[in-house]
Amino acid sequence: MDTIEAIFSRHSVRGFKSDPVPKETILKILEAANQAPSTANTQPWQLYVAGGEVLDKIRKVGTARYMGGESPKYDVLPFNDWPPALKALIDKNRGERFRLLGIDRQNKEALKANQALNYQFFGAPVAVFICMERTLGALSIFDMGAVAQTIMIAARNYGVDSIPALNFVPYPDLLHQELQIPDNLMLVLGIALGYADPDNPINKFRSYRRPINEAVTFRGI
Repeated sequence: MDTIEAIFSRHSVRGFKSDPVPKETILKILEAANQAPSTANTQPWQLYVAGGEVLDKIRKVGTARYMGGESPKYDVLPFNDWPPALKALIDKNRGERFRLLGIDRQNKEALKANQALNYQFFGAPVAVFICMERTLGALSIFDMGAVAQTIMIAARNYGVDSIPALNFVPYPDLLHQELQIPDNLMLVLGIALGYADPDNPINKFRSYRRPINEAVTFRGI
């Protein structure tokens, strides 16, 4: 698979098969991701990989805490107010997903049950947690994005699907405990890895992408 094919074939999978991803494949994906660019070549990422009973416990406890009404306590604040144009994109894609699943946006119980799938990693057999030193700043957050994207593109080379989500790291204390992550590291993002379930209707969804001329401005070329 060439790079362009990997980029265009990657999409956020929200329904995985239980089939395991071989450890050797995971290592190859992460070895490729370790080539990602970083500020001053600091390579500030620390990656923790969970599967099996460890990930199952994280799923179980995290879902119970969410369904019990506990608010997330992200290490990285997700956002402030979205600008109108970005909020419109969020609403458009979210609305399309709900229509595909037959979820009424006024049905709070159905919305909560759907949201809980995040805490279950959408059934993926593997999750990669991206961490960095708490003392680092915004440029290192960019580096986390670079390594995350490289993980997902490299995964496509090996036929592995993925989805990144902030809601994979909602309760840092749980992840620090179960993954033995040192206190000096903060959790930035999680990525679920596995194989898409072709029978799950949500995997037919593809998010709307705005035309490139809305995102790019040329000057002098």
